[in-house]
Amino acid sequence: MASWREALSVYRSRRMLAILCMGFSSGLPLPLTFGTLSYWLAEDGVSRTAIGLFVLVGFSYNYKFVWSPFIDRLPIPFLTRRLGRRRSWAVLIQLLLMAAIFALGRTDPKTDLAATALLAVLVAFLSASQDIVIDAYRIELLRPDEQGAGAAATQWGYRIGMLAAGAGAFDAAAFGGWHFAYAVMAGLMAVGLVTVLLTREPAVPPPPPPAGGGRTLDQVAAWARQAIVMPFGDFMRRRGWVAIVAFIVLYKCGEALAGTMANPLYQGLGFTKLEVGNIGKIVSFAASLSGVALGGALVARLGVFGALLLGGVLQMLSNLLYVALLAAGHNDLMLALSIFGENFTGSMASAAFVAYLSGLCSIAFTATQYALFSSIAAVPVRILSAPAGWLVDRLDWIPFFLVATAACVPSLVLLLWLRRALVAEAPIAVPR
Repeated sequence: MASWREALSVYRSRRMLAILCMGFSSGLPLPLTFGTLSYWLAEDGVSRTAIGLFVLVGFSYNYKFVWSPFIDRLPIPFLTRRLGRRRSWAVLIQLLLMAAIFALGRTDPKTDLAATALLAVLVAFLSASQDIVIDAYRIELLRPDEQGAGAAATQWGYRIGMLAAGAGAFDAAAFGGWHFAYAVMAGLMAVGLVTVLLTREPAVPPPPPPAGGGRTLDQVAAWARQAIVMPFGDFMRRRGWVAIVAFIVLYKCGEALAGTMANPLYQGLGFTKLEVGNIGKIVSFAASLSGVALGGALVARLGVFGALLLGGVLQMLSNLLYVALLAAGHNDLMLALSIFGENFTGSMASAAFVAYLSGLCSIAFTATQYALFSSIAAVPVRILSAPAGWLVDRLDWIPFFLVATAACVPSLVLLLWLRRALVAEAPIAVPR
């Protein structure tokens, strides 16, 4: 785009408001299955060991690509004909999610922890399934030049939804108890439901029927090839697909490695829980929202490649703010700058990264491929961040953060290589 005014004008679209509201419904269930739920469990006297195991509830988010082909391809009787492929799945999943959140809030962890755990798993599964539909909906609803702003709007809504299910749920629980709080959260899922009903179905041709034989087994095999094998085969036929996967894996690793040890660093420097909580809550929220907004505008202004490169360099340099904090010691202003820098640059890079992943998707396999790409991005980050504490113990703080900074370099080198090597490819394969 020719100017920043044009780049920012993309946010005026009514579609962006719809994407923001869908992002709200996407972010809302996440704290209800661990963060907010863990406080409720602790308040009810559940052991720390049992509370820790509840982190496994979130595995659905990492492996949603396994069932994404079914959501991508299977019609829902009666509903699909009336609402369309994406809207029918979104409405069904959101109705089930509302019921599951309400039911989770009716459990009693003191007397039946197993029921609480099972319903938390169900909420997480439905939430991950909702993400599959919403991500595909966003990619198909927006034009290519709107994908960066769409990624930002999604993340804005996502963070507001998490805030509602975090601070909002705590306020509701203080007023009427946890059963009341979860009932309110179930009601707030209506934001996404109403948005879907008021937003048109994306104008994307329906998938062709599988070309199988007359036998049922042949038809099932043909459907499996089309829904499961072809999306992965389509991606693997692209030139440089191994390098693209490596880039997806590595882009956020340096940031995640440093961020894993941020809170232990703050504690080690003598910051109290109130200092970290009050400063972090305000600064990180403001930094995240402004970062994703700028990231979306950067995609429109500079293209996906330029936004990825600038965001990647800035999130790499933000790791050095931890070194500056170590030099400053117990300094509230430096703590605020460190938290702001980490969240602002990380969110800006995330908006460009989501736009890049969206652009990688073939329109014929949107839901399946985006679920795969986002899972590839999420799982290795957790694995590669696991040795963070061990590295601090072996290297000490400053060398550790220098290593985390250096860990950002390989992804930037890959990005430059991909831009040069695949410059002749279609825009869907190469960030422009």
